[in-house]
Amino acid sequence: MSERSLRGTQLGSRSLETEEGVEPAPRQMVEFECEDGTKFKVPFSIEAEVPSTWDSGIHGIGTRVGVNEPDGEPGKHVRSHWDMLLERRSFDELQVLLDERLAVRRGEVPAQA
Repeated sequence: MSERSLRGTQLGSRSLETEEGVEPAPRQMVEFECEDGTKFKVPFSIEAEVPSTWDSGIHGIGTRVGVNEPDGEPGKHVRSHWDMLLERRSFDELQVLLDERLAVRRGEVPAQA
């Protein structure tokens, strides 16, 4: 019987709370402009850190109106294996090692253990 009494009340799909007395967070509207000249506004909280670029979803990436440059931090250079090798040995030392290994590979010199 209890199944029949709950049927049709939509208890799982609708909240019974009202929005009375609920105050939304203060917002600011920030304007962005795409490369094709399309302008769009995005709401942000007043406390939020607003980015200088935003994807419009239709026209591509837009830059914030009133900001000169995007806030792209200069990327940290990723050290490659070659960079780390050059920190330990000079280019001349590496050339000597390469010549020795090539001679071993060609069979000109017996390999050392």
